[in-house]
Amino acid sequence: MNKETKGMLIGFVGILIFSLTLPVTKIAILSFNPYFIAFGRATLAGAVALAYLAFKHEPMLAKEDFGKFVVIALGVVFGFPILTTVAMTQGSSSHGAVILGMMPLATTVIGVIRFGERPSLGFWLVSLLGAALVVIYALLKSSGSFTLVDGLLVLGGICACVGYVEGGELSRKMNPRAVISWALVISLPINIVLSYFTFESTYVDAGTFPWIIFIYLSLFPMFLGFFFWYEGLAIGGIARVSQVQLMQPFCTLVAASILLGDSLTWMNIVFAILVVSTVILGKQMLIKRV
Repeated sequence: MNKETKGMLIGFVGILIFSLTLPVTKIAILSFNPYFIAFGRATLAGAVALAYLAFKHEPMLAKEDFGKFVVIALGVVFGFPILTTVAMTQGSSSHGAVILGMMPLATTVIGVIRFGERPSLGFWLVSLLGAALVVIYALLKSSGSFTLVDGLLVLGGICACVGYVEGGELSRKMNPRAVISWALVISLPINIVLSYFTFESTYVDAGTFPWIIFIYLSLFPMFLGFFFWYEGLAIGGIARVSQVQLMQPFCTLVAASILLGDSLTWMNIVFAILVVSTVILGKQMLIKRV
């Protein structure tokens, strides 16, 4: 098995974990405040990450990399979890799966901007087509107007993509598992404080199942999923392994159908296929490294 194939298989495990985030979050908000879910799950994940770093005797962060870890934390520890959790208080996870279908292409665009690559005109045209499809889908689903849910999902997706790009690049030179661990640890003090202020005494009696869901959100999409995702990027290369994200919208749609009983409408399926198709086209367009 070559490195690209191995990287894609490892990365796919991470994508499977990430694809359950929206449906499971939809279940969690039935019992917890969305802000407590966002900050609380990051607190638990950060505590586990701190234990992991200590157990593995990982070296301290280099000063020149600290800013990069702040960017990762803002993207995948704060931005994406907060925005998508709030979005799930009103929107459906199936709807979110289609809107977030733009993430693979957004990851590429952010990589172009961040690392000075030169995309072809065709790449930009396909990028605009993919964005237009997401806009049209959002308009059709909301009777001709954008909703707050759409805005939150798009912003959340962009935040995640920024964290993916920065984390993927860092994983080239250090332990990929340590990348997400340090991002969680440096944001841990803030998350502890915000978890305290968003916690409600009634949560103690929420029941076993809601807390299992909460723990899953903390340990899997917030922490362990990145073990597989960043390692896959490091082994197989960012450009190749990022294509695995193409499967995420479909995995989320299936998970939402199984866990929540969301109907797999033809509109959801067709637009998911169209958005993914633009991503595939975009991947074929010429991009030169400066």
